[in-house]
Amino acid sequence: MLKPDSWIREKCRREKMIAPFVEGLVAKGKVSYGLSSYGYDIRVSDEYKVFTDVHNCVVDPKSFNDKSFVDITAPYCIVPAHSFALARSVEYFRIPRGVIGLCIGKSTYARCGIVVNITPLEPEWEGHLTLEISNTTPLPAKIYSNEGIAQLVFLGAEDECETSYKDRKGKYQAQRGVTLPRILRPAARARG
Repeated sequence: MLKPDSWIREKCRREKMIAPFVEGLVAKGKVSYGLSSYGYDIRVSDEYKVFTDVHNCVVDPKSFNDKSFVDITAPYCIVPAHSFALARSVEYFRIPRGVIGLCIGKSTYARCGIVVNITPLEPEWEGHLTLEISNTTPLPAKIYSNEGIAQLVFLGAEDECETSYKDRKGKYQAQRGVTLPRILRPAARARG
């Protein structure tokens, strides 16, 4: 079942589900963020990793090369045409066991050709969200730090899962900052 503002507010007060938590929607002169009717509009921090082809690297999720991007810390980020950036949320999340969070891009950016992708926030996952920001346009696009970037909605399960993200020791548990792709390596075989 979709969770309303009253449920979100209560989880934030009692369990620090979202920190910092902004009561109500902040919108004047900004890309909106904060508590809405059935969701929470999250903010993008001022930390970005913008992809570049200067070093002619191949983007490989199993062997990610730091030369694939440039680090930027600024009040805004210019994402080049047909390019991509990673960023992180201002907010830190602690998702309850019987809940999953789904992210949807904000219409303000979507109408500018900016696509925001975030994988689901699984039961008992915690951390800063790593945000994937794609500029689908033939023009550079400006992303405003510390303003809204996407909306999260929370769905409650009828029954709790048998194994949560925390239980299985997920590879992105308690991540802080912009987190690059991780691949779990197979355990080394014992020599006999």
